[in-house]
Amino acid sequence: MTWLTAVAFPLTLVVYTLSKWLYKKYKTILVSPILLAPCLLIIFLLFSHGSYDQYKQGADFISYMLGPATVAFAVPMYKYFHLLKKHRVEIAVSVATGTLVAMVSSMVLAGLFHMKATLVQSIIPRSVTIPIAINVSETLGGDPNITILFVVLSGIIGTFIAPTLIKYLALHSSLAKGLLLGVASHGTGTARAFEFGKIEGTFSSLGMIVAALLTIVFANIFLPLLF
Repeated sequence: MTWLTAVAFPLTLVVYTLSKWLYKKYKTILVSPILLAPCLLIIFLLFSHGSYDQYKQGADFISYMLGPATVAFAVPMYKYFHLLKKHRVEIAVSVATGTLVAMVSSMVLAGLFHMKATLVQSIIPRSVTIPIAINVSETLGGDPNITILFVVLSGIIGTFIAPTLIKYLALHSSLAKGLLLGVASHGTGTARAFEFGKIEGTFSSLGMIVAALLTIVFANIFLPLLF
């Protein structure tokens, strides 16, 4: 075991905790943990001349926790189940539309830039949470590493833009705000939705999970016809 592998896990926790503290203090996307923490770790690896493979070997445990962390979003969904049941039609229509728009927009942009099929297949699941996005990407024949990059970028950009859209579109509904963040920015957006309120976070959690399931369904139905 190398020194980098040994320190990777505690180093990541320290950097994330620092980023979280800065975000709570300044409330700006520039110090958001999902943006600042990776940047600090990249800088550390560059200056220490460390190997990413060695770092990944020591920090892989964190990646394994993505699945359980996603499942944990079911807790607030259970608590506010009566609201989810009450708005089931609005949720179904909104999430299905948002999921289709996310997939189609990815394909259109890829076509405009004449991307190769592998790259297109990699970015199609960019709007769903990473564990499911990786599965969809592999099923389609894409590159999971590229998928992860675009999922993270989608989460950061969506979380950055969403509050402005909510403000200028005058969205006062907890349902609208939650689904907007959950469908567009998956887990990152859901974390931001909980900053608005528990109900917004609950709707965002549901939107994220349903969008992920619909992405799998739509991908397996429609995309084989195109590739």
